[in-house]
Amino acid sequence: MTRVQANLVLLLSAAIWGGGFVAQATAMDRIGPFWFVGLRFAIAAAAVLPFALMEQKRIGRAPTSAEMIGFALVGCALFAGAITQQIGLMTTTVTNSSFLTGLYVVFVPVLSILVFRKAPHWIIWPVALLSLFGIFLLAGASVSSLSTGDFWSILCAAFWAMQILLAGHFVSRSSRPLALSATQFAVCAVLAMAGGLLLEPLSLQSVRSSLVEILYVGLISSGLAFVLQVVGQRYTTAPQAAIFLSSEALFGAFFGAVLLGESLPATGYVGCGLIFMAMLLVELVPEILKRRNNSRRMRA
Repeated sequence: MTRVQANLVLLLSAAIWGGGFVAQATAMDRIGPFWFVGLRFAIAAAAVLPFALMEQKRIGRAPTSAEMIGFALVGCALFAGAITQQIGLMTTTVTNSSFLTGLYVVFVPVLSILVFRKAPHWIIWPVALLSLFGIFLLAGASVSSLSTGDFWSILCAAFWAMQILLAGHFVSRSSRPLALSATQFAVCAVLAMAGGLLLEPLSLQSVRSSLVEILYVGLISSGLAFVLQVVGQRYTTAPQAAIFLSSEALFGAFFGAVLLGESLPATGYVGCGLIFMAMLLVELVPEILKRRNNSRRMRA
């Protein structure tokens, strides 16, 4: 797979996630966030497991214990991102959640310093400030206007950034995208259901009434889109993957407007534009400067 094809796969994944925001938000009227996350990823794990076993048969050996530990770490990051996003959707809009979640494109390079000791490009720091200003406008030009759900969504973006970093790191080392996907889904499901048992009531009626949303996000948003993400990340860099995946913010806002009738004030749209501009700059500026430097070296 070429890098262009990989990025198109990631773009498809982002479009699926954007549609999933609507299903995630509407389901919160009938079922708690922990049980919703647990059930969606249990379905995703069951759907991917047969393909992971076929992958193992093709490779000729089971994953090593070190590989499984790495896959489980990705699952922990996935759980943290999924549950904070779901809790946030209880008190914020699909539009706000999708754009604030997209901040992971800024967090990915920053976390790469802390986790892998890789210094980011200088563009990260002005882009981070641009993103913060975008959040300020998205909140109606008042920090006090940020809802609890908005803060959960920002926290969610940090966890998604960790999941993207870890997924890219471990899939490149193991070349087992389906085993990684099945493991991270299973770990996430177990952690979420454990939280549900401790914190939330569950009834058959609540599951039945939200079954369409659970099946969509379980089979499509989780089972298909996350597998596409892991497959695509084998052939591109984590920062570049983040920029294509961040387009879910646009898809989320689009589906929120079309299906739920959501809208923003003028300052909110400006804020969304600044956040998306930050997402583009964090990837485009380093690439443009890199190509210019290469051209100068070739002429020299």
